[in-house]
Amino acid sequence: MRIEEFQRRIEAIYFAKDSARGLEGTFMWFAEEVGELSRALRRKDDDELKGEFADVLAWLSTLASIAGIDLEAAAAAKYGEGCPRCRSTPCGCAEPVKPG
Repeated sequence: MRIEEFQRRIEAIYFAKDSARGLEGTFMWFAEEVGELSRALRRKDDDELKGEFADVLAWLSTLASIAGIDLEAAAAAKYGEGCPRCRSTPCGCAEPVKPG
């Protein structure tokens, strides 16, 4: 499934509820899911990790939808040519580059 397809699927399932909650309220749920992913990473349970990564992606997708952002287009625009700073793949920057 492409990112655009996933974002549209999440919209079909949750957009009405999530948009009614608003960007700020939905972001709070996203932050909670990131915390659950953090715990799953410490536990190193593959099944739990798969579920938590999917949940974080779903909440990120719904945040983008509420904000009117096409996630696939945004990712392609920023990372489509490699590192946003040096444009290389892999990154050739002398110092570590934090994504974003």
